[in-house]
Amino acid sequence: MTEYTAVTDVEPGHDDVSGKTVLSLRDATLAYGRRVLWRDLDLDLRGGEFVAVLGPNGSGKTSLLRVLLGQQPLSAGTLLIDGRPPRRGSDLIGYIPQHRSVAAHTPLRARDLVRLGIDGHRWGLPLAGGRVRRRVEELLAAVGAAAYADLPLGLLSGGEQQRVRVAQALATDPILLLCDEPLLSLDLNHQRAVAALVDRRRREHGTAVVFVTHEINPILQYVDRVLYLAEGRFRIGPPEEVMTSAVLSELYGSPVEVIRAQGRFVVVGAPGSDDHGGETP
Repeated sequence: MTEYTAVTDVEPGHDDVSGKTVLSLRDATLAYGRRVLWRDLDLDLRGGEFVAVLGPNGSGKTSLLRVLLGQQPLSAGTLLIDGRPPRRGSDLIGYIPQHRSVAAHTPLRARDLVRLGIDGHRWGLPLAGGRVRRRVEELLAAVGAAAYADLPLGLLSGGEQQRVRVAQALATDPILLLCDEPLLSLDLNHQRAVAALVDRRRREHGTAVVFVTHEINPILQYVDRVLYLAEGRFRIGPPEEVMTSAVLSELYGSPVEVIRAQGRFVVVGAPGSDDHGGETP
């Protein structure tokens, strides 16, 4: 998926949505021809809630984000974002993509990427420079990236680049933050730092979070509920209820063992992929 900017104004100002229903899916089905990724999915997400989306490759995790972004229509059912149908470019939604390497000679600076989150989609004259610059500085400071604001993206580490992408995603003060495996390819320290930034955002601003990941352990302390997709089926609930041998074996239709040790999940035997939300020995 390409990096996504969803900004229509410089000034943040969405009402506090803590506890309000931000996202509502009803009887939602997504299929490509005869292949059903998931069917009859019901999900209400409230402001400040953190939902992790797990499952093997091809189970529809990224497709779910495309639906929420208004890029992919449902095959059946309804979706409302803050009580309205989804639309592309909505300033209600922020999007953090996977980390991808940037060529060292790329001239785009960290502050330039953040600014694209503010006015990169606009036609015509740019927005007032002073207001934009102040907003960019605020966003960079909020994610701890001010020190390298003027460095080219290609000279930043993977973790530093992801901090800048978090800043870009927050440019519109979104009520819903979509994260598409943002910890992938990062070392453990940078995984913790990026995950903590996302968690701080939802705690301090009531932003709802949908966090697609292949590994739940780096974010386990923040997760309220898990949406696990597998074999056209799903299960939603707290991690300790979903991440069990019985539930995953039912979803996959074959024996899967889940071990909880030292506050971490180890999943053994999930078929089809090593992308199943836990660890294998």
